[in-house]
Amino acid sequence: MSAAQPPGDGTHQLLVVIDPVARRTDGESVRIAKDVLSAGSHAKICLPDGPEEFARALSRRGSRRPVVVGDDRALRRAVALLHREREPAGTALALIPVGATAALELAHSLGVPRGAVAAARTALDGAVRKLDLLVDDSDGVVLGAVRIPALSESPGAAADRTGVTAVWDTCRSLVRTLVHPTPPPSPAPPRTHRLRVEADGVLLNDLDHPVESVTVTSRGGDGGLAEVVIRPPSADPVTAEAKAVTVSGADFRYRADIQVGGPVRTRTWTVRADAWGLMLPVVEG
Repeated sequence: MSAAQPPGDGTHQLLVVIDPVARRTDGESVRIAKDVLSAGSHAKICLPDGPEEFARALSRRGSRRPVVVGDDRALRRAVALLHREREPAGTALALIPVGATAALELAHSLGVPRGAVAAARTALDGAVRKLDLLVDDSDGVVLGAVRIPALSESPGAAADRTGVTAVWDTCRSLVRTLVHPTPPPSPAPPRTHRLRVEADGVLLNDLDHPVESVTVTSRGGDGGLAEVVIRPPSADPVTAEAKAVTVSGADFRYRADIQVGGPVRTRTWTVRADAWGLMLPVVEG
């Protein structure tokens, strides 16, 4: 995360885009945010009913500074739209976090204040922090981290154990319990992927070395590098820093921030240094 910079023109001409999920989740916080922003700026309030209207409102912002009222998905949507316009670096974006706690983890990890009043005041009088962005080869954006978790059981496998099979298994288990004491369950072996991982062209892991997970994390404004962590079973993690990370192998899914992507056979994430600006509280001293 780089040093804070003052807002570009110092005026408070705002476009306040209130995500419909925020309006349904916590109308009181939305009302408080609107009151604080309207009292301290010339704010144009937009109430889109869905993603298309959200995108249309943001694209018509003109010289107004955008303020998004919503959760992590709304923030990610806004940055993705600005990225498609090739505008994120030149636009200072503010977020008023409204939503369930689990849906605000990304915003809080980036330094957005908790609470509508503090966040609204930051939107008015905070400072712009330039942050890095991870961009994949399909032009998708990641604000925080990409996680490729261990393989999970397929829906078909679970379905095979339902119905008559499940009843029969239950009966056999009951008989065994009556005849013999139930032994403690043995720990399940870790589920793994077979993935090839390259960081700036350097091979970190190949297909013959299974891994439990791979994580690629944007490090903020720290030199335009991402941190790569590979976790093999029963071994120490492998870590590296890189500007570009390529993961390939059998079809795999991944979680980019809070959105699941894939399945894909290969994906490359590249760091764009200082690619977008977020309004955050001014750090004294």
